[in-house]
Amino acid sequence: MSAVAELNQLEGALLADGGPTLDERICQFLVAGGRLKETDLARGRRLHEEDPSGRLIALLTRLGLVSERDMAEAVSEIMKLPLVGAKEFPEAPPPSIQIATRFLKQHHIVPIAEGEGTMRLLIADPADPYPIEAVELATGRKVELAVGLRPEIDDLIERFYGQGRSAMGTIVENLSEDARSEDDIEHLRDLASEAPVIRLVNLVIQRAVEGRASDIHIEPFESRLKVRYRIDGVLHEVESPPAASTAAVISRIKIMAKLNIAERRLPQDGRIMIRVQGKELDLRVSTVPTSHGESVVMRILDREAVVFDFKTLGFTDEFLPKFNKVLELPHGIMLVTGPTGSGKTTTLYTALSKLNTPDVKIITVEDPVEYQIEGINQIQAKPSIGLDFSHALRSIVRQDPDIIMIGEMRDLETAKIAIQSALTGHLVLSTLHTNNAAGGITRLLDMGVEDYLLTSTVNGILAQRLLRRLDLAAAEPYEALPEVVREFGLEKLTSERPIRLYKPVPTPHYPSGYYGRTTIMEFLVMSDAIRRLVMQHAGMGEIEAQARADGMRTMYEDGLVKALAGQTTIEEILRVTQEG
Repeated sequence: MSAVAELNQLEGALLADGGPTLDERICQFLVAGGRLKETDLARGRRLHEEDPSGRLIALLTRLGLVSERDMAEAVSEIMKLPLVGAKEFPEAPPPSIQIATRFLKQHHIVPIAEGEGTMRLLIADPADPYPIEAVELATGRKVELAVGLRPEIDDLIERFYGQGRSAMGTIVENLSEDARSEDDIEHLRDLASEAPVIRLVNLVIQRAVEGRASDIHIEPFESRLKVRYRIDGVLHEVESPPAASTAAVISRIKIMAKLNIAERRLPQDGRIMIRVQGKELDLRVSTVPTSHGESVVMRILDREAVVFDFKTLGFTDEFLPKFNKVLELPHGIMLVTGPTGSGKTTTLYTALSKLNTPDVKIITVEDPVEYQIEGINQIQAKPSIGLDFSHALRSIVRQDPDIIMIGEMRDLETAKIAIQSALTGHLVLSTLHTNNAAGGITRLLDMGVEDYLLTSTVNGILAQRLLRRLDLAAAEPYEALPEVVREFGLEKLTSERPIRLYKPVPTPHYPSGYYGRTTIMEFLVMSDAIRRLVMQHAGMGEIEAQARADGMRTMYEDGLVKALAGQTTIEEILRVTQEG
């Protein structure tokens, strides 16, 4: 049976059952999986009714209401067709199949394999019978269908039958020759508003979202413009625009972030609210002047992807009850420590979500407000107009809150107001930049906090790091060498014999063998023994030793336990903790 006949049979079976059409089935699948909002689907349907000539699912993708990948996965699932990604593409096209390149580009299809009287056709929309029927008639072969992503198919057609250019290369061709000129601000504004530059910047952002990047780094150098994505905490260099486009690309980003494109001598901060691949994104933009132009970093905040759940963050069943016990104390200070990008704010938001009940008033002071939570009063600090953490805190206390969250304890003044708030019956949550939990105590003492105030207000200090999580579907277990078991003390952490560890196995979807991140942590609970050490101004090492005697498991040990459970690797723990 031909591919078109199979398609007609599928569509006919759906209609015969009185069920929804193929497009409707795909839309329902997307909504059920949380990949398409009901409101967006309703909007798409309204537009489709105005012009019903095209397909509803094609319209949803074109409007950016659904990502290409989500749509391809839904089509693959509903039509029971294989989904083929770029990593699985062949190096060369099937030699004996000749189809007009223009036709391939127009319908986003490309042949990827051939057999005896058959051919495999990669197609973005397998529910459209016309191009499939045309290919079967033109080649005299039975077509076997596979689903692909539209941009990846277009890139493959260009590689097979064009000049080997990528999507970025095609856009770059149309850039103005005089893109280097940076002196005339109006000219620069015009360049940044040209269609090729707009498409170029959109492509850079789109690829970052598709690759699950948390940050985009755009760095100008003397002879090139470097673009790097931070994925699961590790930077990866990707295809970059030419150096000639540097001024136009950076100006375009500054215009989107409502920054002053004429000011190139001072750092600037802004934000971009944008919709990409069906997702509402908040991009935090930071620019700093360097030797060869302005370096830009965009932090991608995907509000829809964040799940405020302790188990998802990496809190274990053994650890969570201790943390919740301290979190539920009516007053005092709970601190989360760690370097920049270690997930401190997400942990605090998760704690606030748990504490956020109708009988509790919660006020936060943040710089910036990363995620908005219903029912919590969130204040954006603005140091430029004098609204810093300490000034905002003084006003907050008069607002009769039960719980206060301070984005960061940056100075003694902020710490003193936080302590005063804790002493007057408030629960205060905040962050500190220290490397471990015991370091939080010594840091506060170094800032000038009185020891007796610290011991009477701080309830607990959580230190954490983020490390890459193994793709469990592909991770490969292996028996740990006796030397490794001895070196890391693994026999004390598990009763299983033999002791097994895991290593990443690259897959087409996850080339590194890792997918997402998990948290390793240590939680210091303020005990009487630790309070005595603080009053004696003991060193960080003594405080940590006492905390371990009280039952604290260090981040390093927590990482080893997660490595034994197959969540991560020994190498990843060493990379993040720098121990071993």
